[in-house]
Amino acid sequence: MSGPGGPGPGGGKLDINHAGVSELEGALSGIGRRRARGIVRKREELKGFNSLDDLLHVKGITTRILELNSQRMTCRRRPSSEEAPGGSPSQQGHSAPAPQVLAEEENGVQAAWESEESDCSGVEGGSGPESNGSRVRVGQEPEELAGHGGLEPASSRVCGAQEEEEEEGSCCSDEGEDGSDVYFYYTIGERWIDYLERTEEGSLIRHVRPKMKRKSEHGLDSRALSPGKKLCKGSEYGRTLGPCIPSPTTTFGDLRNAKPGQGRRRRIPSVAPPPELQDWLRTFQRWSGPEKLVALDELIDRCEPSQIKYMMQVIEPQFQRDFISLLPKELALYVLSFLEPRDLLRAAQTCRYWRVLAEDNLLWREKCREEGIEEPLNLRKRRLLSPGFMYSPWKFAFMRQHKIDMNWRSGDLKAPKVLKGHDDHVITCLQFCGNRIVSGSDDNTLKVWSAVTGECVQTLVGHTGGVWSSQMRDNIVISGSTDRTLKVWNADTGECVHTLYGHTSTVRCMHLHGSRVVSGSRDATLRLWDIETGQCLHVLMGHVAAVRCVQYDGHKVVSGAYDYTVKVWDPESESCIHTLQGHTNRVYSLQFDGTHIVSGSLDTSIRVWDMESGNCLHTLMGHQSLTSGMELRDNILVSGNADSTVKIWDIKTGQCLQTLQGPSKHQSAVTCLQFSSKFVVTSSDDGTVKLWDLKTGEFVRNLVALESGGSGGVVWRIRASNTKLVCAVGSRNGTEETKLLVLDFDVDLK
Repeated sequence: MSGPGGPGPGGGKLDINHAGVSELEGALSGIGRRRARGIVRKREELKGFNSLDDLLHVKGITTRILELNSQRMTCRRRPSSEEAPGGSPSQQGHSAPAPQVLAEEENGVQAAWESEESDCSGVEGGSGPESNGSRVRVGQEPEELAGHGGLEPASSRVCGAQEEEEEEGSCCSDEGEDGSDVYFYYTIGERWIDYLERTEEGSLIRHVRPKMKRKSEHGLDSRALSPGKKLCKGSEYGRTLGPCIPSPTTTFGDLRNAKPGQGRRRRIPSVAPPPELQDWLRTFQRWSGPEKLVALDELIDRCEPSQIKYMMQVIEPQFQRDFISLLPKELALYVLSFLEPRDLLRAAQTCRYWRVLAEDNLLWREKCREEGIEEPLNLRKRRLLSPGFMYSPWKFAFMRQHKIDMNWRSGDLKAPKVLKGHDDHVITCLQFCGNRIVSGSDDNTLKVWSAVTGECVQTLVGHTGGVWSSQMRDNIVISGSTDRTLKVWNADTGECVHTLYGHTSTVRCMHLHGSRVVSGSRDATLRLWDIETGQCLHVLMGHVAAVRCVQYDGHKVVSGAYDYTVKVWDPESESCIHTLQGHTNRVYSLQFDGTHIVSGSLDTSIRVWDMESGNCLHTLMGHQSLTSGMELRDNILVSGNADSTVKIWDIKTGQCLQTLQGPSKHQSAVTCLQFSSKFVVTSSDDGTVKLWDLKTGEFVRNLVALESGGSGGVVWRIRASNTKLVCAVGSRNGTEETKLLVLDFDVDLK
């Protein structure tokens, strides 16, 4: 090449300090007229280039362009005004900067991007462009940076200043060869830094932007401004960060090499690279972005499945993001709140930060409330698991309840505590509250037991007839007997506090609310009593046959009788609000939640009534005999029947959700039942107590199976708490002695 940029010491390379616009445009790849004119203008502004790196100051010149042309260019030192022959007086009065220039090899410089073997992991993260044999540290001030490699100080350029031929809309971005926006920040301190450096051999090394964690003095979090975001003219970020210069486009190789401990090396070291590889890669680099996409599409079509699998193994990990850790804590916890508890426990094993999130106390409080766990154990305070981790009391409560549920479902059945005391009599009523059990019998007595030790604490003696109904609150026990009286007992001392006289026949049923109890008798009346004073407050008359069941919520009384009716009472005015007619036989069981009344009858039907209007909302058909027991919770009703089946209903729709039957169903009448949010426990005349899954209706297992079952052994009553099950068992023919069985499903507190 002739002219200023022709052959010379550079070995036939184009001298960027002497070449004109047309020479730069014609000889260099990716350099159009606009960029060539920019090179000439910048050269005049800098009074000549000191190294090839100075081209990065020219708008539109990227590292990629510099790499493509590194073997076609040289930068011979421009003579100073004293050395230049015929220099003008003005030139002699201003000496151009003349830092030492690194000599380039005669055979040209091979770019680091073309060598798969070059390793940038050994380069110091804080080094900068070399000048006079020294390296610039990241922490240097802008004035120091200005004296190395021709970089201008941060204050020398104003973001948004217009050049003569500027065509872009942003002062901080430019378009690379592949059409993508590229950025170059060279500010200092907490801000982004990116530049090139020459090694002693003349190769170019890219410095990856260091990650900044602390905020700048202006209050801008460096994480908020990633290299992939534009800065607009006049923006607050632009004023904070200072001048901006286009930076190289980030490649996938940069992502791989940015991983700690990974240098630039071949991923398959056992295979020698083909000799045409570098030419092939250089050809690929010269293409535009869309052309590269077309080439990649064609390349993928020609790959074998094993090669595609290898590509996925290399590429996929680089783009995986821990989005939970990137979110604000409140949003991260909101996302985790949608996980099931089992998945939360798995998430806690992912990493340290996820474990901190997965131990959040409020998060586990919501999980507990979904499971019906009202409060954590007071005896287990928030404690330090390990440095930095506080164990959540709500999580402990959830995990404890889960273990208890698993004990009910599949845990080893420990030998039950056996409580004997009523000889061979029938246990007619059973109450269980806290650790106190009260059993009433037709032997005219009640016994108070400790559920922990199994000892009989008190024997309540005073009735002159069999005890057929009872209620309990804390240490107060109320009993009703065939002797036509009610008695109020102190369970701690065994003392009879009050004897309530008024009924003229057996007290068959009662219901306690607060300090008031309503009793129903075979004399067809109901009475409301104050258990603290022993006074009869109201007498409710209207039934024409024995009252068999009663419910009281503190405001209204609901009663079912052998006259086939259900009545709703206002006890204060002693008036009957509604008489619910529809049953065609005796009413034996009732449930009342303040809004709905559910009644079970010997006519095999169950009716759901509206308390306000007295209308029958649903008639639940399906049982074949007497509904002996029911329990209502929210909208779910569980009914036990003498036909040996148990049904689960939705009283809002009247639909039967499940029928607890199958090969493992009861073989005789169901005598009693209780259910929780997960399980149904049922007892029967066949001598068994069975556990069922509430949601699926599936049989889980037998909790009790008397050896005399089927030959006279009966389970009369059951009462269950969260951790214990109390069963009253016996027989009508002497094959099984009368006793209480206490099964414990609690977990050890450690």
